[in-house]
Amino acid sequence: MAKPFNGVVNLDIRDSVPDWRPYEQPKAAPGTPNILYIVLDDVGFGALGCYGGPIETPNIDRIAANGLRYGQWHTTALCSPTRSCLLTGRNHTTNGMACISEAANGFPSSNGHIPPECATLAEVLVEQGFSTAMVGKWHLCAEDEMNLASTKRNWPVGRGFERFYGFLGAETNQWYPDLVHDNHPVEQPATPEDGYHFGVDITDHALDFLGDVKAIAPDRPVFLYYAPGCAHAPHQVPREWADRYQGRFDAGYEAMREEILVRQKEMGLIPQDTELPTMNPIGTSATRTGPDGVPFPPLDDTRPWGTLSDDEKRLFARMAEVYAGFVSHCDDQIGRILAYLEEIEQLDNTIIVVVSDNGASGEGGPNGSVNENKFANGVPDDLADNLAMLDELGGTETYNHYPNGWAMAFNTPFKMWKRYSFNGGTCDPCVISWPAGIDAHGEIRDQYHHAVDVVPTLLDCIGIELPETVKGYTQHPIQGVSMRYNFDAGNIPTAKHTQFYSMLGSRGIWHDGWKAVTTHPTISGWGHFPEDTWELYHTDVDRSELHDLAADEPGRLAELVGLWFHEAGANQALPLDDRSGVEILTTPRPQLAPPRNRYIYRPGGAEVPESVAVNIRNRSYSIGAVVDIAEPGATGVLLSHGGRFGGHSLYVKNNRLHYVYNFLGMEQQTISADEDLPVGENLVLAASFEKEGDDPPGTARGVLSLYYGDRKVGEGRIRTQPGKFSLTGEGLNAGRDSGEPVTDDYSGASPWAFTGATLKRVAVDVSGEPYVDLEREAVAMLSRE
Repeated sequence: MAKPFNGVVNLDIRDSVPDWRPYEQPKAAPGTPNILYIVLDDVGFGALGCYGGPIETPNIDRIAANGLRYGQWHTTALCSPTRSCLLTGRNHTTNGMACISEAANGFPSSNGHIPPECATLAEVLVEQGFSTAMVGKWHLCAEDEMNLASTKRNWPVGRGFERFYGFLGAETNQWYPDLVHDNHPVEQPATPEDGYHFGVDITDHALDFLGDVKAIAPDRPVFLYYAPGCAHAPHQVPREWADRYQGRFDAGYEAMREEILVRQKEMGLIPQDTELPTMNPIGTSATRTGPDGVPFPPLDDTRPWGTLSDDEKRLFARMAEVYAGFVSHCDDQIGRILAYLEEIEQLDNTIIVVVSDNGASGEGGPNGSVNENKFANGVPDDLADNLAMLDELGGTETYNHYPNGWAMAFNTPFKMWKRYSFNGGTCDPCVISWPAGIDAHGEIRDQYHHAVDVVPTLLDCIGIELPETVKGYTQHPIQGVSMRYNFDAGNIPTAKHTQFYSMLGSRGIWHDGWKAVTTHPTISGWGHFPEDTWELYHTDVDRSELHDLAADEPGRLAELVGLWFHEAGANQALPLDDRSGVEILTTPRPQLAPPRNRYIYRPGGAEVPESVAVNIRNRSYSIGAVVDIAEPGATGVLLSHGGRFGGHSLYVKNNRLHYVYNFLGMEQQTISADEDLPVGENLVLAASFEKEGDDPPGTARGVLSLYYGDRKVGEGRIRTQPGKFSLTGEGLNAGRDSGEPVTDDYSGASPWAFTGATLKRVAVDVSGEPYVDLEREAVAMLSRE
């Protein structure tokens, strides 16, 4: 609340007394520490070197050596939900983030909007004299707001960050990212051929943001939220980083688990009698079915290493090498930030928090993937195709993800992975360092904590209480507890008593050292939640959740199940949603403009995100470009949507019209005109797809025809994807194909702009009407302007 003016106002300024206090910038107390929040993605408990893992992370290890590692720190098991907890101190369903923001379902628990009553840490600190900046992954904005026509209230700059450079959604291509700078999209500053990588780019900007503040006001504290895309798929990194791990994973994931377990016990991270769960701890598609006979999701089957062929072992091992190189490369970038803080003598008085947002990811399924967009489209990977891309893993030609056996290894000693309420999904690395404020160095803390506890910890460290109101909104109480009590006292009891979990149909509840958890598979479509099997574990001693005590202590189990329903009610966690990934991601959601039969796009301007672009999935459609061609020589892209791993494009090359539908990066279905382009004004160059059926369901099949005006000049059969071209990636462009190209068949250079003629507009028709109507409407529209 603004301070009242307490000066004196008279007729003459000479007789008046100014009061600057209501107008001054907020200033933090002298000596207030900086905060560096490092949020990794899909990095399991057993991956990092300082957690006994096989991946070399000397800079994170250095942070741990200067501070504390937590052995029982937990997340929600998924990206957006955990990030909402990390920034607000409230539970994910209280924040409206029961799932990723792109999967919002319109209920209070899952609407994709953090309510203003749950202010972010940035919103609090910016009013307390901090400069705030963020780089990397946001993922806390509803999909219908990830575009330039929408409100920016839930973009980072709308939620307390004064500077932002990164991406808004779940993931991005590390070689061709979807970049936003502050409040507007920007093109990447260089190409992979020039040495570009997203992790380096965001670190450059992080250092710029820090330097901009410290050059002007060295003592002003900075809150930097550093959220690299690492190690979320796609696992993409310069080859030399992956090659550092050549041969290290050849023994397989079971052997790697054993090695990690030994090191974790030597470090004192887990009890000495901790055992490893089996590789398929809650069933497989061959052994378990749901109440209606629906099988256990094949995606979550794990193949024992001993059953793999030599080629499969070679492929799977390389996928792990790429992942490890990706994490080490990210650690190297973190080292650049540490070096800068040390250079400006700010390292000791910077609170550094390093966490992962969930356990290692099982989205690669039993065989891994060279294009994880297949998963989002419900299309299985082909092992032969993946083997053919072995030497390309981590590069620009792949959008890869390792098989889920490695998720179990990188989550050692736990079972299952991201998405699950077992510890494999929820128990993750947490390192806190503050040399000026924490006397203990290199120690381990065993108290049970959760992502909601970090915000109250940081506020406690800097001596700030959550204001009653932020931006005029009365605040919902923080639901976490401060962890500061154990900074210098490692053996005192846990200050936390209860934590509930709910994610994609998987449920859990922890209370005073005991945990009840369901064996319900996520994104399975099973439903029948009242029939779930609940297991009971004493996690104080049984970290890997191996010894189910449900039969021995039915009373305790019943109490915990009842407590779960109480917490679910208090945190507005219902309804539960275990539908398939494709069904969840394609659920109808609000849009600024209702779907229409025709969409008009003009060259120039920013890329149109897929969530608000024309939807051509599983339907007939026509694309018509109105052009003026004075003489032969036109070339370039008329309309593009998507990229190398799924998309379509209408383009001109060698004086002829071409259309390509890139089916999930698996097949570039190209149709070419059999005549040269005509010359004239208001020409319509078009492609028209007539759907004849879908097989399998959702995958439309039919004939794609090319036209010059109303004259057909080419045709061929194609199939189209059932789901989006990418989860949050390449959008739609008219007159160019920015970022990663849909096809390598273009002539010229990036962004393959349409040149040598004038492109006036492109109309996309999804009404099902004949192509000739589209042509006439385009010409009629031109005549009206």
